[in-house]
Amino acid sequence: MIELRTPTQIEQMRPAGGFVASVITALSEAADVGVNLLELDQMVHQMIRERGAESCYIDYHPSFGASAFGKVLCTSVNDAVLHGLPHDYVLVDGDLLSVDFACAVDGWVADSALSVVVGTPRQEDLDLIATTGRALEAGVAQARPGNRLYDISAAIGEVAHAAGLSVNLQFGGHGVGRTMHGDPHVPNDGRAGRGFKLKPGLVIAIEPWFLHTTDEIYTDADGWTLRSADGSRGAHMEHTVAITADGPLVLTARD
Repeated sequence: MIELRTPTQIEQMRPAGGFVASVITALSEAADVGVNLLELDQMVHQMIRERGAESCYIDYHPSFGASAFGKVLCTSVNDAVLHGLPHDYVLVDGDLLSVDFACAVDGWVADSALSVVVGTPRQEDLDLIATTGRALEAGVAQARPGNRLYDISAAIGEVAHAAGLSVNLQFGGHGVGRTMHGDPHVPNDGRAGRGFKLKPGLVIAIEPWFLHTTDEIYTDADGWTLRSADGSRGAHMEHTVAITADGPLVLTARD
């Protein structure tokens, strides 16, 4: 069921958005050569405790997960692109790291993701990250009253296809509110002018993710991490966005 939030409720979501943005920023600064993924997860665990927030991940067990997630952060490295389960891995020079984080503050959820290169970057990785960022911006720009849901999808897909990328439609954006995942599903490609008409009060996570040379993925033996079928690397960007009468409001905007 699609729920619309009042202007007051959207204001109440701002603290969650601000906290999630601060965590993503802290992760982008902490990720470095020699840092263990478990250290990043522990850092965020401490930030959650200090803020009095509630993790959306640690007890999360949807049908596609092998068990409860058990961590507070998704860390996807290189050929992993989504749902990366933090494990005993030390980042090395040139790793492409995607971090995805959602939590609740005062009962309201926000969700965001970012990809960064650790150490010396490959140009193709920087290009992929830049394309994913442009796709996110294009999708957000379409999140305004009077447009239709697939206007967001088409804008994301157009950026991907212009860069020669294919798009996986299994996982995409989603509604956000009292829980992390709700209606509607927001695909990362589609035909403009289709889907329901967007109204003020809709809050969604818009999250393009792309792989260098494929759109096919498989689930790692850990039961969670999604990897590219051909070993190519991936990038993932996400913001929580409220549709208001004045246009899109990015609740997880980072300074």
